[in-house]
Amino acid sequence: MFAVIKVAGFQYRVEKDQVLRVPRLEAEEGATLTLDEVLLVGDDASTRVGTPTVEGATVSARIVEHARPPKLVAGKFKRRRKYRRRWGHRQDYTEIRIADIQG
Repeated sequence: MFAVIKVAGFQYRVEKDQVLRVPRLEAEEGATLTLDEVLLVGDDASTRVGTPTVEGATVSARIVEHARPPKLVAGKFKRRRKYRRRWGHRQDYTEIRIADIQG
């Protein structure tokens, strides 16, 4: 069974026991989340599409960890102008494990 869920403005296709990185969520590590914004639920036999969400469908997940990836370095440069700009970015994320799909 799989589902398409919406978390923090992004849509993800998930299955049971999948580990997923989503933008930082405000919850403790080890806490259980119930995600109600389920856009689609399906299996081998049938598929239910929500308008905009599937009624009664939920996905439960457990928070594995909060972390930050390695820094991404970006910049711009203009030749012969003594112009260089550099910056870095690290986006906080939450890693969750999908425990169950009810639908």
